[in-house]
Amino acid sequence: MASIRSKIKDRLEKFIELDVDGLRSYVLSLFLNLKKSTVDELHQTITKRYDVSRSAVASMVGYIHSKLGILRSHKESYKTPTVYSLKEEYADLLKSELSSKGIASS
Repeated sequence: MASIRSKIKDRLEKFIELDVDGLRSYVLSLFLNLKKSTVDELHQTITKRYDVSRSAVASMVGYIHSKLGILRSHKESYKTPTVYSLKEEYADLLKSELSSKGIASS
């Protein structure tokens, strides 16, 4: 049986391969640089480079969190937005995947 880390690596590779306009890689690189962020904060940053809706950003973050499994989520109360952060144990994996695809993590 393959380890969880190798399964995540495979999913991450497929996720980045399907990146036609660079948006997916950009979101992943943002998580490498930002310690934690909400969907609204990410949307504000992403819209400086890409024309994308807030719901599209929320959907992508949700996918990265649930399917790739490299994000941690935290919610203080039901009134506050969910804060997402990259799990430290996958930071090196994400960095190597982005650099192998020629994407600078900036």
